[in-house]
Amino acid sequence: MPHTASSSSEYRLELRGIGKTYPGVIANDGIDLRVNPGEIHAIVGENGAGKSTLMKIIYGMVHADSGDMLWDGREVSITSPADAQRLGIGMVFQHFALFDTLTVAENIALALPGKQNIEILSGRIADVATHYGLPVEPGRHIYTMSVGERQRVEIIRALLQNPRLLILDEPTSVLTPQAVEKLFITLRQIAEEGCSILYISHKLNEIRDLCHKATILRGGRVTGVCDPSLESPASMARLMIGTDLAEYRQRTRSVAGAVRLAVNGLDLPTADPFGTILSSITLSVRGGEILGIAGVSGNGQQELLAALSGETRLARRDAIIIDGAPAGHLDPAGRRKLGLCSVPEDRLRQGSVPSLPLSENVLLTANSGGAVEAGLIRFDRILDFAERCIRAFDVRCPGPAAPAGSLSGGNLQKFIIGREILQEPGVLIVSQPTWGVDVGAALVIRQALLDLRERGAAIVVISEELDELFDIADHIAVIAGGRLTEATAIADANRNDIGLAMSGSRMEKEMADAL
Repeated sequence: MPHTASSSSEYRLELRGIGKTYPGVIANDGIDLRVNPGEIHAIVGENGAGKSTLMKIIYGMVHADSGDMLWDGREVSITSPADAQRLGIGMVFQHFALFDTLTVAENIALALPGKQNIEILSGRIADVATHYGLPVEPGRHIYTMSVGERQRVEIIRALLQNPRLLILDEPTSVLTPQAVEKLFITLRQIAEEGCSILYISHKLNEIRDLCHKATILRGGRVTGVCDPSLESPASMARLMIGTDLAEYRQRTRSVAGAVRLAVNGLDLPTADPFGTILSSITLSVRGGEILGIAGVSGNGQQELLAALSGETRLARRDAIIIDGAPAGHLDPAGRRKLGLCSVPEDRLRQGSVPSLPLSENVLLTANSGGAVEAGLIRFDRILDFAERCIRAFDVRCPGPAAPAGSLSGGNLQKFIIGREILQEPGVLIVSQPTWGVDVGAALVIRQALLDLRERGAAIVVISEELDELFDIADHIAVIAGGRLTEATAIADANRNDIGLAMSGSRMEKEMADAL
């Protein structure tokens, strides 16, 4: 483990009294931070604690109002990401900085100095992807990729810049347990070679296993600096939220009801050359049950969600049955009339309109129950709905007039999931419900899903977080290469076996065959 430096010149990065204020919000309040060469340093805090603002200041995307930044003991002013990259700072964003209409290789070329030969660069990308277990296809367009696949592109882009300080924001949300272990080996090797790593994660067990030091933020201030190996997840969570983390309320293990959602031998081709063909998907979920679907991003989760929600309409009416009614041919509105609601994985691109206030975001899905009458919007009713959602799901924001894009990721996710749950659906499909969400917000979301289950809903949770599925699901299945395994009762499921099944993705097989 790196030693504690005795002088500022021994720090790779030092922040002194960093402050940043937005209208009505103090994002960073006198933050001090010291990172040694070769140190893996965690930045921990709730959504909205100031982590993202601080990282953007280091990377030159945001300018601090006060304070000093030192790099290798020398005071520096980083006014742009280009300045940061020249110093040797790379960053992997939670919300991605990629151009949708360009390919993977073209996006990465934009981040590298000089004019790049795309063919040569594609080979380098493939080598890095294989070495680090982060499968991507260099010629694939970004707009065809899932959230998890885009994150792989960000990680590879940063590694190709040979950084001296690497900022990673939730880097393991797309990986199997086995792949996480491989990534950790890689990060330790990078650190041993002298690269410092700032590691942002809400997975406190990961921080204990990987990081040498952790700085905890709450309300824009540093509330503690600790050695994670000497802390428990509970003690770190206490520093984050200022109190002990609540536990899930005890579930009643009542007998499940009738089948509310059935998928019967669903086959779905794809026009996307990089998409995943769904083959013989069969599942059933009873009222009062949660079915968890695990899988590495890019194995058909997007296509399955589209087929279940109605975004993709099917030729066979009986391919999907909702409460006994054939629904395969129906669009999302038709399926909502049958009681099905859904939450997409991408909260900014699909789940909300960032520029609109929360009250108007209600209308994206919750436009029944009097919100619209005779073609006219009842603004009083959507305002009331938004206020109820904010209260019920502890959405931390100025109020219903706040633009959706102004909320932290966790608070926007709570609002979107709350918007669906307040409609009391009979069937709920949720994709990546707690991706990039802090432990407190994750508990609120998971508890809400458990409570809806207790009220008799059938719930499908598509998630790459195995811990999440083992926490809340009654049964678990794995999607890999567009095929779904038979569901197993969670009490009989083995984490290692599930992780191995998740790793059987189409892309990983293709890369292995090419070796």
